Amino acid sequence: MECRDAILSNEYFDVITDYELARYTMEQEVACYVSIEDFYNIVYLNRRALADADEYFFDHRAMPKIYGLMQDSAGEGPSFDPVSLIASGITQVQRAPLNLTGQGCVIVFLDTGIDYTNPVFRNPDGSSRILAIWDQTIQTGTAPAGFFYGSEYSREDINRALQSETPYEIVPSRDENGHGSNLAAVAAGSILDNGIEYIGAAPEADIVVVKLKECKDYFREFYLIPGNVPAYQENDIMLGLMYANGFARAFERPVVYCLGVGTNYGDHGGSSALSRYLDALAVRRSRAVVVCGGNEGNAAHHYQGNLKSPESAATGREVVEVRVGPDSEGFLMQLWGNLPDIFTVSVRSPGGETIPPVRLGVQDIITYGFIYERTRITIAGSLVETASGEELITMRIQAPTAGIWTFVVEAVRDINNGQFNIWLPVRQFLNTEASFLKPSPYTTLTEPAMAGDVISVSTYDGANRSFFIESGRGFARTGEINPDFAAPGVNISVIRGKQTGSSLAAAITAGAVAQFMQWAVVEKNNPLVESREIKNYLVRGAARNRDLTYPNREWGYGQLDIQGTFDVMIGV
Repeated sequence: MECRDAILSNEYFDVITDYELARYTMEQEVACYVSIEDFYNIVYLNRRALADADEYFFDHRAMPKIYGLMQDSAGEGPSFDPVSLIASGITQVQRAPLNLTGQGCVIVFLDTGIDYTNPVFRNPDGSSRILAIWDQTIQTGTAPAGFFYGSEYSREDINRALQSETPYEIVPSRDENGHGSNLAAVAAGSILDNGIEYIGAAPEADIVVVKLKECKDYFREFYLIPGNVPAYQENDIMLGLMYANGFARAFERPVVYCLGVGTNYGDHGGSSALSRYLDALAVRRSRAVVVCGGNEGNAAHHYQGNLKSPESAATGREVVEVRVGPDSEGFLMQLWGNLPDIFTVSVRSPGGETIPPVRLGVQDIITYGFIYERTRITIAGSLVETASGEELITMRIQAPTAGIWTFVVEAVRDINNGQFNIWLPVRQFLNTEASFLKPSPYTTLTEPAMAGDVISVSTYDGANRSFFIESGRGFARTGEINPDFAAPGVNISVIRGKQTGSSLAAAITAGAVAQFMQWAVVEKNNPLVESREIKNYLVRGAARNRDLTYPNREWGYGQLDIQGTFDVMIGV
């Protein structure tokens, strides 16, 4: 089979490896593989060659995680309103004497595509500001060099399309969802009617777009994701990042990566393959990575347990209850247990049927069926999950009965640390309610916002300075300070109307970072700068409330204020 066909085929499993390929090439039927620089290999395996598919599905290291869009809801008001740009200090530094508009910088969006015909992505002469589009969903064109699927369209292709009466016959890439176009407009929208009709944060930055292909059907089936919900594979995002990295020119042409997707799968400590690759990009000169914090803060999808707490210490166990709505297709739930303890889980259904405490070995998978209920539960354990080193227990709950499900967490031996965390999927990956009765709103930033060297942001309302109740919150499960700061993401002016969500906070931040990159790299004031340094510049310039203590779980180190960053540098 051709490599492109295997990449797209549901009969080939996608595997992320960080080691030599000899094992797979000798023992499995490999259609092809793609190396992500010196960090990872994406391998495409014939599923019929796998002796036990469960070993693949529950291999947390190898199986790509699935990410969803982090736009929350429509806002109010049709007209353009720059209040969020003003609150972030962006419009102030767009003007003289700094005149920072992102000129010479590239902002990369890995999302649902872009409406390249819209005036908000064009120069005053009508030509495109988009350097390139890699549409992973279109297979009729030419794939980028070194990649095997999708179609690449250059600025020349896009300009030819814009001059045609039938542009989509030349460049057929579209953004049917609108999410990616909205992010690009907020971060880098052109100046229309002197800024009265529209202006983005970095209106003269160049744009690179990766339209992500949706996940394969077998991922939806395994993760129990509704069929009408956009969902994207971790490995496709990583390949998109590698593609976009080719547009960077160190010390001359900086690149800002903007990610408006997120997931609750993962250790929430920055150990995932995507998080580690983002960190590797972020420490390179002339690069910056901006990641949204998600909209899970008020979703009741995180439970934080402690077997040494007064409530649990007397019994040595903790009762975790999950309310499940009617007609649920099911969900995956992951328990991450802190070192050095070893945890077990027992289950009680709403109808009273039970699964006894499950003591899993180094790597075990057990499936249970209920007699009076049609629910099936698969419990997979990894005593030492490869990337994080922590214990991971994954519970795949298929067709759960409506009502209260009870999960009892216990320690196998003496309790030392006693802490564990459980996450349900992000809300759009559920077809009905599933929520903890005693949730924690903290440690609800979605992956990969816990990556150590990226710029991660929570969300607030720039109009009234209030924290967005749905915003993800910190800190990381391992205690690192995330988010770095908050950015406006409520009632943000997009291409048509207004939208709310953490992805828009990331877009505004990406535009501000491009402004800083113009000053630092393009104008040679600090050409060696990279993501970690930019993050600390922005942290020092962030606006802070004297009534709050920083860093904190909602605001990080304050509110994005790019003007404040320059004020700090000159000693104001």
